[in-house]
Amino acid sequence: MTATTPNNNIPSIYDSKAAETKWQKFWEENNIYKADPSKPGEPYCIVIPPPNVTGSLHMGHAFENSLIDVLVRYHRMKGKNALYLPGTDHASIAVQSILEKQLKEEKKTRYDIGREKFLERAWQWKAESKGNIVGQLRRLGVSVDWTRERFTLDEGLSEAVLEAFVSLYDQGLIYRGEYLVNWCPESQSAVSDLEVDQKETNGNLWHFRYSLTDGSGYLEVATTRPETMLGDTAIAVNPDDERYKSFIGKTVTLPIMNREIPIIADELVDPSFGTGCVKVTPAHDPNDFQMGKRHNLPFINIMNRNGTLNENAGEFQGQDRFVARKNVVARLEADGVLVKIEDYKHTVPYSERGKVPVEPLLSTQWFVKIRPLADKTLACLDNENSPNFVPQRWSKVYRDWLVKLDDWCISRQLWWGHQIPAWYAVSETNGEITETTPFVVAKTEADAWEKAKQQFGEGVKLERDADVLDTWFSSGLWSFSTLGWSEQTPDLEKYYPTSVLVTGFDIIFFWVARMTMMGSHFTGKIPFQDVYIHGLVLDEKGKKMSKSLNNGIDPLLLIEKYGTDALRFYLIKEVTGAGQNIRFDYDRKKNESGSVEAARNFANKIWNGSRFVMMNLDGQTPAQLGVPEVTELSDKWILSRYNRVIKQTNEYISSYGMGEAANGLYEFIWGDFCDQYIELVKSRLAEDADASSRKTAQQVLAYVLEGILKLIHPYMPHITEEIWHTLTQQDADSLASLSLQRYPDADEKQINLALEEEFDLLLGTIRTIRNLRAEADIKPGIKVAINLQTDSAKEQKILTAGEVYIRDLAKVESLTIASGGNEAKAKTSTNQKEFKFSQINWQLGLKVIGGLFLLRIGIAAADTLDDIPLFGQFFELVGIGYSAWFISKNLLNTEARQRFLTALSSNAQKLQNELQTEIEATPKQEDNAIAGVVGTVQVILPLTGVVDIAAFSAKLQRKVDKIEGEINSLSARLNNSGFVSNAAPEVIQSVRDNVAEAEKQAEILRDRIRKLA
Repeated sequence: MTATTPNNNIPSIYDSKAAETKWQKFWEENNIYKADPSKPGEPYCIVIPPPNVTGSLHMGHAFENSLIDVLVRYHRMKGKNALYLPGTDHASIAVQSILEKQLKEEKKTRYDIGREKFLERAWQWKAESKGNIVGQLRRLGVSVDWTRERFTLDEGLSEAVLEAFVSLYDQGLIYRGEYLVNWCPESQSAVSDLEVDQKETNGNLWHFRYSLTDGSGYLEVATTRPETMLGDTAIAVNPDDERYKSFIGKTVTLPIMNREIPIIADELVDPSFGTGCVKVTPAHDPNDFQMGKRHNLPFINIMNRNGTLNENAGEFQGQDRFVARKNVVARLEADGVLVKIEDYKHTVPYSERGKVPVEPLLSTQWFVKIRPLADKTLACLDNENSPNFVPQRWSKVYRDWLVKLDDWCISRQLWWGHQIPAWYAVSETNGEITETTPFVVAKTEADAWEKAKQQFGEGVKLERDADVLDTWFSSGLWSFSTLGWSEQTPDLEKYYPTSVLVTGFDIIFFWVARMTMMGSHFTGKIPFQDVYIHGLVLDEKGKKMSKSLNNGIDPLLLIEKYGTDALRFYLIKEVTGAGQNIRFDYDRKKNESGSVEAARNFANKIWNGSRFVMMNLDGQTPAQLGVPEVTELSDKWILSRYNRVIKQTNEYISSYGMGEAANGLYEFIWGDFCDQYIELVKSRLAEDADASSRKTAQQVLAYVLEGILKLIHPYMPHITEEIWHTLTQQDADSLASLSLQRYPDADEKQINLALEEEFDLLLGTIRTIRNLRAEADIKPGIKVAINLQTDSAKEQKILTAGEVYIRDLAKVESLTIASGGNEAKAKTSTNQKEFKFSQINWQLGLKVIGGLFLLRIGIAAADTLDDIPLFGQFFELVGIGYSAWFISKNLLNTEARQRFLTALSSNAQKLQNELQTEIEATPKQEDNAIAGVVGTVQVILPLTGVVDIAAFSAKLQRKVDKIEGEINSLSARLNNSGFVSNAAPEVIQSVRDNVAEAEKQAEILRDRIRKLA
């Protein structure tokens, strides 16, 4: 289908690859999504969570960007001035790791080639690889403004980083100092707490003795890192631990190092861990670092930056930390101080990038004072609920994190990234950078020289800090630096604060909190109004996808097989609540997904339904046909359903219920429009149909179809753009796009819930007849007789009004709509051969009661059968007055009594005759009929003359025989002791479930056979 294809000559098969390529090119080449801040319209802006430049499209990217694109396309079509801003992150550690591996293969290091050559390589690599992730994002059909694509190391964003760093430093919020950091020996860089993965590991707990210096005994300690004992500067116990109170203040002699260290009391010590007595290594443990500061302990660093031990480790100097661990334990054992070694499962922090255990290391780094920034952000949350989290529960997680934040280490010992704008006056410290070397901070080298000359004189020598900033520093500025900050640009003025941040819960700490802190500090505004937290895409077993597990699912493979729209729609349709995870349906052996295939089938359903509609419009567009004015029941029904789904979809998407909206659209498009309404109007589209009715049907079809394309477009942009261009007969060179059309608004006057409920009865009746036909294996071309029975006058009226639809869609030749009461009596007369009072009409009932009542009076007056219990009490209720009157009139003298008894006998006979006539007049239900129920309507389908009853029964019996064979086979497995003892419990349960299901199926079939007998 192309923009110039006549709508009566439409390809029968939708080519997703051709359509996606064509429209992605069309959108981008014609700048369809280029935002203009000068244009009117309420701003709606989302900046893309920037993927790493090293990356490739994974299912998380596909899911997240599909969600974002639905929001942006929807709000753009609602008339807002929308901007979806793309970009990528420079990923310092990841890129540096790739380049150093390349150098290692060349038997070189970065120091061999120097910083300048190394960065040349980095930029060259970026230029070659950057297109991968960006090109893959294009495959998703996201409606981004590619003219505004940004990169965290591009000129504008680098300027923003320099401005932010210098400003924070000048305000006293950035400082350089010695602190315990997470050190990655693999990348030889500090990493933040957020770049550390906690992994549960099977390790050991080593116990050894520290002898008291006075010779009076020893203390036993336990540790998971025995090599760090070489840097111990104290032993600590809990002040409330009665076992050790007498030892506080004494000293012990550190084994191997023979250094005297104190025994201190600190509440941080957990008495239940190990022996309750712990070694304190302030330079190599976060808790020990805090205790060391509180108790003024020495900080002894025993570790080099490459993970080997330094000169402070004595005889173990130069050994790798894990080699040294074994050798230290061996020495402790040889010295007789090793008590025991226990197996111990504990959590070990690993560098997310380096994939090795991090080493807490005392290091001089650059830090951001976090409390002033965090407290300001907390005030926005507490006082203004800004930002607003969806789901709201993540607000507490975000708040708790802000409360607990420590100062942020922002320096990284890497070369790829934003180099720290600090210059050291090395002339003041003999040409070397030391912890005491003075420095100046400036945006440019020229500014740095100017400042340094003023402070240290003309002869000063400067050397720039070699470290770069944490990637998250520049990412923290992303929401406003991409819009032109630190200048007050038109984009910044129009689109900031942005509308919503769409991200996963696992990045709240990495990114969301840092952006809110940076944004509120530098702009005075939280950078986004809402934060929509989505879940994760899990693999087919419900596990998180990761490179280490090698369980990722390639979205590009599924796009090739099923189309982009199918993958997008499936991913979003699965979201049945904000923040919920998605378990991806996937057959790993075949690289297939039944659920994505189902979404592809939905796309085909839209295509085929649209194709039918357009082939029946006589070449006219929706605009040419005009807005319909309807009188027919089916037209009113579809317009009511259409407007209700418009209202529902708008409500859902505007409140981030994208998955719920997708499910509603799926049900309406597939069920109501394609399966029901198109079938209902087919006869009206015939050449010989009533002209007025035909024109109305065409108007409704065209009007609703165009609305459907607009409604589903944010989810499935390619197929809808393709169909819309043909439906509306856009010129080949037209720059019109469905994505720029107005999103439908509901006309609530056309919503008629009562009508929909009534029409549901008609559709349910048609569906029931079709099911009965299928059950009886009646061929589609054969028309049948149907008897519809209900006591509800309302339902009879509805069925009568919709008789033409029932006859047409259910292939009904003879249709009877009658009261269900007669049928009930017929059933009783035919099958039970007895009379029940509840099945008599109310007039006959009153006659019976009246007759029996008179009989009771007569009998009482005649003084016979005084104690008939059924009527005794009822008779008493008549009252003495009426009884006296009745007796005086009919029973006191012989003549009156005779007249009464004669009349009574005559009335009894008349009553019996009327009852017999009523029963005989009731038509019998035909034998060999099958029935179903919808609402309170009984649907009866006679089989005589339609199907061969004997052959049909035999066919059902063959099915029963086959199922019984399966039951016997499965039961034999369950009775096999070998199977039961060796099979997994879930396998056994599966067999039991299969037996139960088969028995249920067999019983249903037997019941059908009995009814046919």
